[in-house]
Amino acid sequence: MNVMKKIILFLLVFAQVVFVGCAKDTKESIPELVEAPLAYLPFKTLSLEDMSGFEKTTKNWQIVEDAYVDKEKERTLISTPGTGVLVSLPAPKARRNLFTAFEHGDMELEIDVMMPLKSNSGIYFQGRYEVQLFDSWGVEDVAFSDMGGIYQRWDDARDEKGYEGHAPKINAAKAPGLWQHLKILFHAPKFNDAGDKVKNAEFKEVWLNGQLIHENVEVTGYTRGTKLHEEKPLGPLMIQGDHGAVAIKNIKYKLYGKNRVTLANVEMSEYESGTESLPSFDTLTPIRTVKTDSISAQMATGKRASKFLVYTGDFQIPTAGDYNFDLELISAGGVLIVDNDTIVNYNPKMTSGYAMVSLKKGNVPFKLIYNKISRWYIGLGLYVEGPNMEKHSLSAKQSYLPRKRNPKNDIFVEVEDEVIAQRSYFMHNGVKRTHVISVGTLENVNYAFDLESGSLLKAWDGILLDATPMWYVRGMAQLGVPNAFNVSFNGGPEFAFLEDEKTVWPDTIPTQVVQKQLGYRFDKKGTPSFSYQMNETKVVNKVVPVEGIRGIKRLITITGSEGIWFKIADGTKIKELPDGTYIVKDENYYVDFSGNDGLTPVIRNVDGNDELVVKLAAGNQSITYNIIW
Repeated sequence: MNVMKKIILFLLVFAQVVFVGCAKDTKESIPELVEAPLAYLPFKTLSLEDMSGFEKTTKNWQIVEDAYVDKEKERTLISTPGTGVLVSLPAPKARRNLFTAFEHGDMELEIDVMMPLKSNSGIYFQGRYEVQLFDSWGVEDVAFSDMGGIYQRWDDARDEKGYEGHAPKINAAKAPGLWQHLKILFHAPKFNDAGDKVKNAEFKEVWLNGQLIHENVEVTGYTRGTKLHEEKPLGPLMIQGDHGAVAIKNIKYKLYGKNRVTLANVEMSEYESGTESLPSFDTLTPIRTVKTDSISAQMATGKRASKFLVYTGDFQIPTAGDYNFDLELISAGGVLIVDNDTIVNYNPKMTSGYAMVSLKKGNVPFKLIYNKISRWYIGLGLYVEGPNMEKHSLSAKQSYLPRKRNPKNDIFVEVEDEVIAQRSYFMHNGVKRTHVISVGTLENVNYAFDLESGSLLKAWDGILLDATPMWYVRGMAQLGVPNAFNVSFNGGPEFAFLEDEKTVWPDTIPTQVVQKQLGYRFDKKGTPSFSYQMNETKVVNKVVPVEGIRGIKRLITITGSEGIWFKIADGTKIKELPDGTYIVKDENYYVDFSGNDGLTPVIRNVDGNDELVVKLAAGNQSITYNIIW
């Protein structure tokens, strides 16, 4: 059997697992793992090498290598020849919509879009149901017509105009000219054998730039702008081309059908637990053994009991292919064995693990061991995704019950009439930083600065911090949490003494460099300045909002007797635009370094990553630049 064993990276070296390749259970330690598994099956990619993936249309649609906007001109998109990016440049005689050559029913789509200033477009699922594409940067009260909105209906036959529009929950739109990521799970309308609609179309989830902006939104009919006025089980994806310029890349999708994995011949044996280690079950007598048609943590008997639940049975596989299993646990351990060969995970410190395996059609034996160690938590969720098959649960609905936070317990730090500087622990790139100050301004543009590393960590707008983890449930996490829609920076050393332009930037402060924190001071407006010293060089950092737009201005002064380098930004790619600004692709923001006379940044590539750096001479130096997102 062709099996791809994929075990999650976070398993600890000392974690214990069970391999089942014969009749008897054994216990064995696993080595440290170096490969993390995919949490999902791969997407299909719509090639943008040419227009062959689309129906024939007008010349407003073109394949190019790259695109950028003129931030001063409305609906203006400039492109460079090549392949990889799809653009629409509407003209009086070329402004048709674009349809994919394939049709879809239930579908998951991921796509990157770039909106010029004040431009307007849309993605129509099945050519009928629109998710709006619009330059909504800075809009405070978003509507259905803003970026990511589900556009309203317009029914001439019933003389109903302008209804059923759905605004996004928050405005997660970036500045014009920045690439924005959409992830959409769409469920097509359903019809009976007579062709009558029995279920409306639904946008199950819509994510914009990592933020969930719609969930379970039902639409009773087609959007106003469509030309396809009859709802059907299938239809092409359509991109609007008659309103404004738009650029698109990285089109990935999955098409889902009706098939599901089901359970058969399931039996559950219950044993006493209370230990993290797995025993040899064939030497133990179960408390009980029962036949069941479901998998559920709720089957553990006794009030707040610690138990082993061992399920055996068959997965009924509807079609041959790759299947990805996801085991999610709460304060528990677990092992999933499929066809006597594939292990998902066993580690009480984890919350989930994945395993991808190739299976044949028909009944496939499985064993699932759930170790309910904690008396206080119930949490066993088993999910699967397969060929043309949306991820779905194999466990009962009440089997996985993560603790939900009560909104009544929420504690937010908000700026009202003065600048706020809040100390807290702070998560950055998976690491808890312990010396962080988050600053909220009167303009509601905020940032986090790490005193220990002397670096900027994140910037965001809106509420300064969710401080609930600092107080709720004994404040165990002690974390200040920023708005989920934020821009994250490197967080490592921003200044370094380099031999030359090619010297690798250090990840941490080198041992030969003595860095000393000098504290922070507040000006008359309450804005802090952060100071530290590297050898004999003093650095002072100050951050203020950019006037009139969403962005921050950094004001840095350096005093020292030797030259030093400053890293302005890093990312997968950094490009200087014709207007002199730099676009940082990855977190995707602009850097405007203009106004620093005599200082010319350099874009350099180190191990496949771009860095924007500048060399500062000895003496007194000042740097001022803007970060815009």
